[in-house]
Amino acid sequence: MDLGLRGATAVVVGGGRGMGLAAAHCFADDGARVALIGRTRSVLEAAAAQLRDRGSPDAVAVVADIGDDAAVRSAFAELGRRWNGELNILVNAVGPSVRGTFDELTDADWRQAVDEGAMGMVHCVRAALPLLRAAEWARIVNFSAHSTQRQSVILPAYTAAKAMVTSISKNLSLLLARDEILVNVVSPGSIASEALVGWADSVGVDGTDPYALMAAIDEHFGHPAHLPRAGMPSEIGPVVAFLASRRNSYMTGANINVDGGSDFT
Repeated sequence: MDLGLRGATAVVVGGGRGMGLAAAHCFADDGARVALIGRTRSVLEAAAAQLRDRGSPDAVAVVADIGDDAAVRSAFAELGRRWNGELNILVNAVGPSVRGTFDELTDADWRQAVDEGAMGMVHCVRAALPLLRAAEWARIVNFSAHSTQRQSVILPAYTAAKAMVTSISKNLSLLLARDEILVNVVSPGSIASEALVGWADSVGVDGTDPYALMAAIDEHFGHPAHLPRAGMPSEIGPVVAFLASRRNSYMTGANINVDGGSDFT
């Protein structure tokens, strides 16, 4: 399906790897102009090179710590100059790195989770809004998580931050409806991200085997999907791309589960 993205401008925050990069691949494949924002220049530059090879000839890497509001504003100002003051798509794919049970977490851990998982998204949306409002059409897609609907004891801070993302996104969908800017959330389930593959390796499981990975998730957490395997980042990208495209013209305020099947709605 042609998503109508040729020539559109798209920012993927956290697009240097994993699910963010998978979404950026879809944008590039459809001819969008893509910018990646993140903290590690080498990772971003390598990802931007992939995008140029796939159909986004002027894909650009922008280094910024999204926890730093001033740095985020500077990054979007740079992109505004590059793209004549307009932005069609903003995807926020960054999640917190904090892990640990409730009784293990310190105050600093909780603050880090909120800063990484929610406030970074707030900074990016706030900086991007003038550009989004100036565009002929605009979409925002934020990443939440499966764990907001099915808890894990080792992810209370991560999950709380992602629940903030879901709630803020719902509010944004209401606020921005008057501008016809659509705001939606994607909640991935057990996806073979670097972090999850690394965890599997740490417990003696080949994390690159999606069937073995799902079996390990079932054994350790009791959270299997209906499908007998973990998902791949490439299976998230097309969902994000549709939500971010002109083909999505009437869906806003939705939370889309991409989780291989589960017992919640």
